[in-house]
Amino acid sequence: MTQIDIENVGQPGKTYRVDAVKYAEMKRAVLAILPKSAPGLTPAEVIEAVKPLLDQTLFPGGDTAGWWVKSVQLDLEAKKVITRGPKAPVRLWRL
Repeated sequence: MTQIDIENVGQPGKTYRVDAVKYAEMKRAVLAILPKSAPGLTPAEVIEAVKPLLDQTLFPGGDTAGWWVKSVQLDLEAKKVITRGPKAPVRLWRL
């Protein structure tokens, strides 16, 4: 299993190692469904929207999709690929 380092916008300078194939699949799905402008989607809406797009051999029945969406979200926020709105509830969109 190949792993990659990802970042967390809430913990600058810290990285985490995750499965590279699952990360790439979830990143592709998240970027495919996120709008390019506000108001964006809530994390719950993102999770539901990506499930039909995922490779079922990697995410059978959408299992663990929530964890992977959050991991990709925090990494892409740290890399300034996506952003969140300034107030609750959290809403996400691409930059």
